[in-house]
Amino acid sequence: MPRAIASGQIAFGLVSIPVKLFSATESSEKISFNMLHKDCGNRVQQQLFCAKDERTVDRSEVVKGYEFSRGQYVLFSEEELKTLEEKSSQQIEITEFLPSSQIDPIYFAKAYYLAPDKGGDRAYTLLSKALQQTGRWALGKYAARGKQYLVVLRPLSDGLVMQQLFYPNEVRALSELEIGEAVVKENELKMAVQLAEMGATEEFHPEEYRDEVADRVRQLIQRKIEGEEITAADDAEQPRAQVIDLMEALRASLANPRGRNTAAPAKAAKAAPAAKVEAKRKPAKPAERRAATEKKAQKQKRPRPSRAFFIAASFFDYGAVEIVAVVLSTLPHAFDTRTQYASVPVCAGVVNVRFVAPATGKFVCPAEPRNH
Repeated sequence: MPRAIASGQIAFGLVSIPVKLFSATESSEKISFNMLHKDCGNRVQQQLFCAKDERTVDRSEVVKGYEFSRGQYVLFSEEELKTLEEKSSQQIEITEFLPSSQIDPIYFAKAYYLAPDKGGDRAYTLLSKALQQTGRWALGKYAARGKQYLVVLRPLSDGLVMQQLFYPNEVRALSELEIGEAVVKENELKMAVQLAEMGATEEFHPEEYRDEVADRVRQLIQRKIEGEEITAADDAEQPRAQVIDLMEALRASLANPRGRNTAAPAKAAKAAPAAKVEAKRKPAKPAERRAATEKKAQKQKRPRPSRAFFIAASFFDYGAVEIVAVVLSTLPHAFDTRTQYASVPVCAGVVNVRFVAPATGKFVCPAEPRNH
């Protein structure tokens, strides 16, 4: 069972709940390296060195000071420093209850678990269920270790979490950054929304993710312990910022959604028996081949209207069409669902046309075509 790092009380109104604090994160999972003497392999000790006197000083000779101007300090004794510290009452004083959506996660700092101490089980459970039912969090102040912290108590499963918050002056404003005012086209936004919906999930499962870098480092450390030599891998090429066609990037992402590659082998496996069956079939007789050729030629016959221009465009189910050519044809309309290519008749001489095709395959004519 984990050890409590502190004990205190939750106070709101006339209610007081004794609780114990536990760290919510595991610091032992962090990989750290010690500084050793290269010749003997023992750990080195850091010493305090005075650059002005050019000698090592003892800790008893050290005092603390505050730099109020460059190179100028005001000194404080130990007694004076104690007067500056906040009195540690170990009391979590709730000041207000507010909707959980009103606190942006940018303010989240360290988290602690709260567990009921002796005699506080019933009041602890009552507060947890009240926060769950109202959808609110309890905002309060907590004084410990000579400091005062802004905290929020929020329910988690059947317990409570004390989330330490940053003060407003500790959070930088987003307005300090140059974000710009880019114009987003409607069809680009639709494709981006569809891409987000394709990868949308309703629940967060953190167990599906691991720190891959830490795992790799641990494996290399174990190999080193076992006597292997660790060689540096080739430096991977750093990604470079590229100016890309946003529409083409969205199309490529939608054309290769996550998980499509895993379905390809299954389809190939299903197609394999059919291919074997085709291989076992006997070749068609000459008369049968002749009849099939004539039937195919009849299907390819189309009425020939007067000279008409049409656009050959790539068709995508997710809605956008890019013109690849303007050609002269005698076909009024053609669409092949197998090759995903479509042709749509337009007025003669119209060029540089961009339009959107819904998933139904119907094309929308441009509102303002430019005549050549």
